[in-house]
Amino acid sequence: MTLPHLNRRTHLYLGLFLTPWVLMYALSSVAFSHGDYFEQKDKERGVPLWTKTFEGPYDLGTIPETGPLKPLGARIVRDFHMEDSSYGVYRQGEKQLNIYVHTFWKSTQFKYFIDERRLVAEDRRFRWDHFLTGMHGRGGFEDPRLFPLAWAVVIDLVCLSFLIWVVSGLYMWWTLPGLRKWGWVAVLGGLASFAWFLARL
Repeated sequence: MTLPHLNRRTHLYLGLFLTPWVLMYALSSVAFSHGDYFEQKDKERGVPLWTKTFEGPYDLGTIPETGPLKPLGARIVRDFHMEDSSYGVYRQGEKQLNIYVHTFWKSTQFKYFIDERRLVAEDRRFRWDHFLTGMHGRGGFEDPRLFPLAWAVVIDLVCLSFLIWVVSGLYMWWTLPGLRKWGWVAVLGGLASFAWFLARL
């Protein structure tokens, strides 16, 4: 098998492998860009995004002013039997902690009011734009569980595949006979548009 033949096969099968990932990133980018549209549709329908599922006393003990907050969220996640989900803990001012527990299909937020020692839990209604943007933004190796780690590894492989796909496409174009003028139009047009936005935004 010659190098051009191997390159064409690589480009072809990488394109087939990347199809669901390209579609996911394309559709989720649309959801990111038009988030206001989906929010407006909810307002017109009068449909709440969050539904309260719990409110009551809850004591997390002394909240440190500095240091990691993840262990505090771990207790809440465990008490509400959500250990199989990823979560993050953030300060909402000095008197409130927010814990976000999320999967692609479902999200729950906990609001812990420090002075009142009170906890509120709310489930987010499923929306396809949130499903897509959740996949788009998911990444990193912070979560040690098997499936989140596997997702992070696959995302790295997908990114590497994108680079190989681009390089193999450039190689195929460069080895074509003739002046390759339309290729130059495409390459220079892409670079020019990217540079223009880079300078303006």
